[in-house]
Formats: sequence, structure tokens, C-alpha cells
Amino acid sequence: MAELVRRQDRDGVAVLSLNRPEVLNALDPPLFVELRGHVDDLAGDESVGVVVLRGEGRSFCAGNDLRSIQRGETPPSRHFQAETIDAIEALPQPVVGAVRGHCFTGGLELVLACDLIVAGEGARFADTHGRWGMTPTWGMTQRLPRRVGPYAARDLMFTGRELSGAEAMAMGLADRCVPDDEVDSAAVGLAAQMAQNSWWTLRGEKALLAATRDLPPSEGLVYEREHSPGRGPDMEERLAAFGRKD
Repeated sequence: MAELVRRQDRDGVAVLSLNRPEVLNALDPPLFVELRGHVDDLAGDESVGVVVLRGEGRSFCAGNDLRSIQRGETPPSRHFQAETIDAIEALPQPVVGAVRGHCFTGGLELVLACDLIVAGEGARFADTHGRWGMTPTWGMTQRLPRRVGPYAARDLMFTGRELSGAEAMAMGLADRCVPDDEVDSAAVGLAAQMAQNSWWTLRGEKALLAATRDLPPSEGLVYEREHSPGRGPDMEERLAAFGRKD
């Protein structure tokens, strides 16, 4: 039986690939179960500095599997999918989303849990909840406004219109836009660049950003001073290496 989510590790970067290309990586309960297993493993994996989330085939993810819903398939618990997306956002490692082709609704909610998003020029981002008479439960109303602002989020959610990769980057939904055939290499290259830095720093910065996201700036500044992890165990080695370059 084929893996619904594949994991490949190289040089401190773990690549998770949604693997239902025949249905544009539509999200059904079995896929979420496999995804959750990988995410839980990564949360405690000290050998991984950065994670990339991508889709096999021509699309990142077409959204929730409507046929699975029609069949009455259910997840292990009521909010399992939403909690899995929360777990991706809460990973200690930075996560890079690689979007080629469709990134609709549930797929958009999934990629919004990533720290950075690399989009192909031909990518198509959309929230189509309204097309099907559904309302969000996986985080759309919380994460999309934080990404693009409250009124741009209303525009996308209320109209269901599609954005290209370039439009997504201009709006702040995507962080980089590249030719479609370069999406994976650009995302992995970005992750590899990040992984060259101290993983202690990456994890500490991500934790500080998460903890202070909803605080006023004055309180965030105090929190950073009081809760910064400080010097990493690799600092002396990195400073020594810098000295040897001189």
C-alpha cells in the first residue's frame, strides 16, 4: 500500500510530501493520520533543523476530499485535522510550504500553518468554503487574516476568488514566487540555507515569535528579554570557525 505522506531527510532538512497525486492530494482522514504521525515524530527529532511541506504531482493540495465526506469517512477524533494543522504550526523547526498548482480551502488552511511559503507562478490559491456551503474549522478565520490582513482575508473568503502565485506574493500570502518547475528546488534550497544557521537560534526565534504574536509591542519586548533561550551550545564553535577564517 502506497504511503499517503512521504518523508525524506537530507542534511538536516525533512521533506514531507502529500502523496495522493491522482486526486490532487485531496485531504482525507487516512492522509491526516499519516501526516500527524510524521509531525509528531518531527516534533521530537533533534536531527532535523527545517521542514518542507509539499505535494506530489501537479498540485500542492486541492482541499478536503469531498468524495470522502460524501462517503461518511471520519477522522479519529472530532477536531483531528485542525489539531494536526495546529501541530504543524507548533513544530519547533521552521516549516517551508512549497505550493505548485492548486492550494484550495483545506490545502490553504494546511499551508497557512507553515512559517514561509514558496509559490509557483502558476499556483492557484483560493478559499472555496462558500462554494460548498461549509464554514472553516481548520483555522482559516485566524491564520489568513494574520497573513494578509483582515480586509484582504474577507475579500478572499467571501468571494472565493483565486490568486496566482504572483498575486499571492503581492498580497503577502506567499513569501516567494518562482517558475513552477523551480518550486521544489527553491523551497528545499531556502530550507537548506536556513539549516546552515544555528538550529538553537531557529527554534528559539520561532518560539519567541509564537509566544509574543498577540502581545502589544511593549509586552513583547519584555517577554523577549526575560524568555530568550540565550546563547546556544554551538556558539563557541561557530565563533571559533569565524576566527579561523581570519
